[in-house]
Amino acid sequence: MQDGLEGFLRALRAHDVAVSPAEAIDAHRALAQIGFSSRTLLRDAFCVTLAKSAEEVERFETCFDLYYARDAFDLAHGPPQEAGRDEMGGPSAAFDLEASLEAGDEAALAAAMEASAARIGAGEIRLQSQRSLMTRRLLDDLGLRSLEARIAAGRGSESLADRIQAESLAGQRERLFARAGAFIERQAGLFAAQSARRMREQVLARKALTAVEPEDIRAMETLVRRMARKLASKYARRRRRARLGRLDVRHTLRRSLGYGGIPFEIVWRTRAVEKPKIAVMCDVSRSVAQAAQFLLLFLHCLNEVVERLDAFAFSDHAVAVSDVLREESVDDAIALILDRVGFRSTDYGRAFADVFELHGAKIDRRTTLIILGDGRTNYAEPRLDILRAIADRARSVIWLNPEPQTYWGQGDSKMDAYGRFCTVARTCNTLESLERIIEDVLRKYLPR
Repeated sequence: MQDGLEGFLRALRAHDVAVSPAEAIDAHRALAQIGFSSRTLLRDAFCVTLAKSAEEVERFETCFDLYYARDAFDLAHGPPQEAGRDEMGGPSAAFDLEASLEAGDEAALAAAMEASAARIGAGEIRLQSQRSLMTRRLLDDLGLRSLEARIAAGRGSESLADRIQAESLAGQRERLFARAGAFIERQAGLFAAQSARRMREQVLARKALTAVEPEDIRAMETLVRRMARKLASKYARRRRRARLGRLDVRHTLRRSLGYGGIPFEIVWRTRAVEKPKIAVMCDVSRSVAQAAQFLLLFLHCLNEVVERLDAFAFSDHAVAVSDVLREESVDDAIALILDRVGFRSTDYGRAFADVFELHGAKIDRRTTLIILGDGRTNYAEPRLDILRAIADRARSVIWLNPEPQTYWGQGDSKMDAYGRFCTVARTCNTLESLERIIEDVLRKYLPR
């Protein structure tokens, strides 16, 4: 019983359903109370115990249906991984593949197949290309070689009865191949599909935002949301810990003197934490058109991470978009922003002037300005004086440029001039680098 549940918990983790040790213990307790008499009841109990969000519920149901897929599940024989094992927990040595095929004993065959899969490590499959190899290993472990020798001997026999039996076993062998292939395919769906997805996401996270293929757009959007949620979770957890404070032992003991040394009044030592003020300027012009929607998507998610965010989008002029990010869904917000100011010729000088006019009075020593853009001015006035004035007022100016640093200062790029007034100016052309730099910015404000 324990081995079967442990395999299911591993499958859940492979499907990005986080299962803590405490939750695993709760699942074992639920299984001990409910047993395997009702598939629906067990699924609901596990779901309540292990899934913690709507997304995890969806992944849980998919994983449960794949893992507990045997038709005979609702019999009182226990979970799939348990049947067909001896008293020591290993595969049953009494299993006879030929006899099971001739008798049509599907339950015994399923139990033996699952026990053999556990022995050969089918649950360790991580790549779809391993399916053929795992299928052959599974069949060999079940005793396929002996069965094939029996078929070959029967076909070469002079006895008509032996030849008929050999052909019958050959037909059963073909069905066994199909069943073993389907079983390994299910294992790949449980353990390899999510591994392949994570490998693909790692590749996408390192792919230049300006070179993303149309078919990868949705996968990139999902990846951006996951990155932002991770930042939000970390940021909120540290803020809650700082709000509670630490025990002030000295003052607590001093106040306890009036109560005979009993600490009735607990004194907490808290530290005032300045709330960050972050302003973001996002270039949505033609020169960064392909990367603009990902920058806006991350900007929308960043709005959920920090408590105060003033956002501006610009091309030939700048507009405030904080209200759009706050009130609209992510898809609607991006569409509205691009419709309002996107895909036009860039004028950084005009954009800086607009932002300074709209927001200059609010910039102080607690403000960090983040600029997402390539710094190409189309040979218009760059207004270095305004960026200098902003840098003098702000705590820091961080410029994230999707172009390689070797391109800075070439043609109409003014990044070499703008960079003199930036606290940090870095190439940021992948989601991985974008997440890392934004996390560095937030860490400066996070309490220790």
